[in-house]
Amino acid sequence: MATHSACKQAPGAFAPVIDRNRCEGKADCVRVCPVGVFRVETLAPAQREGLSLRGRLKGWAHRWQQAQAVNAGACEACGLCVLACPEKAITLARTTP
Repeated sequence: MATHSACKQAPGAFAPVIDRNRCEGKADCVRVCPVGVFRVETLAPAQREGLSLRGRLKGWAHRWQQAQAVNAGACEACGLCVLACPEKAITLARTTP
């Protein structure tokens, strides 16, 4: 498999974690990800549970459109999504071996 110049890890060693209280679904992560990890979709009602008041207001204001890591196993930890997110809603977490 070809690697991308910004990629730092083997696919699946890290996965993006999206802070649902911060994400506004602007899709910057979708545009910068070299391996297609993200897609903007409607946040499911079950995912809305437990949001803070601010998170619920943001969700409602943005029609519940948020980034989803639909292909998290392809993540190569380049960090471009973390840098691109204007809300600072994405972090990378090591997956369990």
